[in-house]
Amino acid sequence: MSESFHFQKMMMNPNFQKVLMKPTRPERSTFFIFSFFFLLFLCAVASINGVRIDTFLKFGSCTFFSGNSSSNNNDFLNSISTSGAAAADDDIRILIGILTLPDQYHRRHFLRMIYGTQSPAGAKIDVKFVFCNLTKEDQKILVALEIMRYDDIIILNCSENMNKGKTYTYFSSLPEILNSSDSPSSPPYHYVMKADDDTYLRLDSLVESLKPLPREDLYYGYVIPCPSLDPFVHYMSGMGYLVSWDVVEWIRVSEIPKKHMDGPEDKVFGDWMREGRRGRNRKTAKWAMYNYPEPPTRCTHELWPNTIAVHLLKNQEKWIQTLKYFNVTKNLKPSKLYHIP
Repeated sequence: MSESFHFQKMMMNPNFQKVLMKPTRPERSTFFIFSFFFLLFLCAVASINGVRIDTFLKFGSCTFFSGNSSSNNNDFLNSISTSGAAAADDDIRILIGILTLPDQYHRRHFLRMIYGTQSPAGAKIDVKFVFCNLTKEDQKILVALEIMRYDDIIILNCSENMNKGKTYTYFSSLPEILNSSDSPSSPPYHYVMKADDDTYLRLDSLVESLKPLPREDLYYGYVIPCPSLDPFVHYMSGMGYLVSWDVVEWIRVSEIPKKHMDGPEDKVFGDWMREGRRGRNRKTAKWAMYNYPEPPTRCTHELWPNTIAVHLLKNQEKWIQTLKYFNVTKNLKPSKLYHIP
């Protein structure tokens, strides 16, 4: 009984409890080493997966960070984010508006394949199909389905026309449609292009030709008359011409375009540039832009590798010959699902 009493008394002694609970020195060393490497592992996983390390710091700090590790780490992550944003800002942003008609369903689907299989480096290019208000019941269903599926259509508030203001409505509507209050100082696009739906654009070549050019007050395309190489001689062909965003904003507010809309749309556009003294930076892309070789005219020549645009592809045969020449299916991957000789 006495021994039992002494044993219980010893167990209740606080100093003895500390001795029992206190790990030996080797055990403590093992525990600390394990904890260090476990925290190191968590930090490495967080870094690899892009998780902000300060999330883990809420539960405990990494032993190799100083007292200011949280702020230093944030600065490091912010520098990565900033450099990534800067790289994205260097990419050329281009809107290509293909003026077409609401009923041209098959042409739009065809062009989606043409441009959807091109992936130009160093650029963000949006291709949109542009036409005026819908007038038929079937259009309201079919075009709505296209928008739901592809989201690549702009419907202008105008009556369908070619040379009575459609081009003006296209350019003048864009600032209101596209400008964002989130970043008013940054334009949604560096350049805006108007193109015909019978023009084949090679986007890589287009981007490369634009890289050395100014991003302000630019007027770019295939200058008319055909034999001329002087970009200031007249105007750029309607096959596809491009202007910088500041010119788009000028078109919206200037009275010059509003008073002169009727006539061949590309010539009228050139008149606006001349009368408004816009497009001081001009570039003609001859002979990388041209009309299809047949029938031969002063605006045509044979297909060749250094091509940006081929115009007047009025039928399937001309499209196929052009696409075949540029070997657009070269990246088709082999598969057991199909056999294309």
